[in-house]
Amino acid sequence: MKIWQLQEAKARFSELVRNAKRNGVQAVTVRGEVEVYVLSKREYERLQPSSGETLAQFMRKSPLYGIDLDFQRDRSMTRDEGIFE
Repeated sequence: MKIWQLQEAKARFSELVRNAKRNGVQAVTVRGEVEVYVLSKREYERLQPSSGETLAQFMRKSPLYGIDLDFQRDRSMTRDEGIFE
């Protein structure tokens, strides 16, 4: 990620935008502190929440969906039984 000072980012805005599109997120600093990030439309859309898909719908897309797994609970004591006597 390239870091741009605000003055440089303003003077070379077209280059900043091209870099964000080609090379990923670009940081812009104000008085030495990163204040904003510039990212491509593609990266922005990737970071947005899904299109209303529920967790169940997402899980059904898994390649493991439909596999019958037999989970058995471990019934052993987790602590020494005499500890609270």
